[in-house]
Amino acid sequence: MAKFADIVGQEQMKEHLQNALASKKISHAYIINGEKSSGKEYIAKVFAMALQCEKGGTEPCQECRSCKQALSGNQPDIIRLNHEKPNTISVDDIRKQINGDVAIKPYSSPYKIYIINEAEKMNTQAQNALLKTLEEPPEYAVILLLTANINALLPTIVSRCVVLNMKPVADEKVRKFLMEELQIPDYKADVCVAFARGNVGKAKALASSEEFENVKNEALSLVKYIKDMELHEIMAAIKKIGEYKLEINDYFDIMAIWYRDVLLFKATKDVNHLVFREELTAIRKCAQRSSYEGIETIVKALDTAKHRLDANVNFELVMELLLLTIQENG
Repeated sequence: MAKFADIVGQEQMKEHLQNALASKKISHAYIINGEKSSGKEYIAKVFAMALQCEKGGTEPCQECRSCKQALSGNQPDIIRLNHEKPNTISVDDIRKQINGDVAIKPYSSPYKIYIINEAEKMNTQAQNALLKTLEEPPEYAVILLLTANINALLPTIVSRCVVLNMKPVADEKVRKFLMEELQIPDYKADVCVAFARGNVGKAKALASSEEFENVKNEALSLVKYIKDMELHEIMAAIKKIGEYKLEINDYFDIMAIWYRDVLLFKATKDVNHLVFREELTAIRKCAQRSSYEGIETIVKALDTAKHRLDANVNFELVMELLLLTIQENG
């Protein structure tokens, strides 16, 4: 099944696309702009299915030949651009798969739909080649550009497309989705929601990621016991954190959310809004011994550590400075 009703949030975008379907006023080109994992591919799939659906409604019927083909990835008039180089969509990719194909009429449908995922990977020559098709598209052509960075697209391309921006989904909706669809307990859903910041796909991925669960447990274990650790134990912890280098921002974010909880509890004594509320005993202990200034120093140090690693400062050095700051102030 793939339908507009299953899209969590994005009310404005759904309304825009369904109005276009109802009035049969379809643009030749759309840009769906939103961060990675936010659901752009799913929205493009549903819209493409609805455009080709033999029943012609504002939801794909799931039953007709076209819908069944689309669901199995075999609809001949819904074409997904493939590119061999992982980080580049080349001029040859555009010429062969779009420019050289668009003049051929649809095989069995009212439209010929081209979906270009990660459109920000098109180099300048590829974008200029696509521009030729966007300037004079055949009646039946619809091009869907999905991007996580609209600024990487030429202004001349953007000006010829209807731009639809993904909006962050309300935390409560993401939480409800995780608990109902994935059967996740509330405390776990809260952690994923706090991290995903309105991105349903990211929340879903975190909820089912064993690696994320390991990173979370390691980070929490460190912040809970760091006050009593000797220097050699801190150095051993840094070695362990090195295993999570790829997820280091998640590691830092877990720490930041922990200290946000400590700060919140220190100020309000309210348990209900804590993300890590199952760790209440440790949060209470940390809140009692830390000053407001100390917690603020730690949050700033986490931010500084992120920037330093982005600037390729030595990993061990950055982590040592960070952990000693946490030990001193936490």
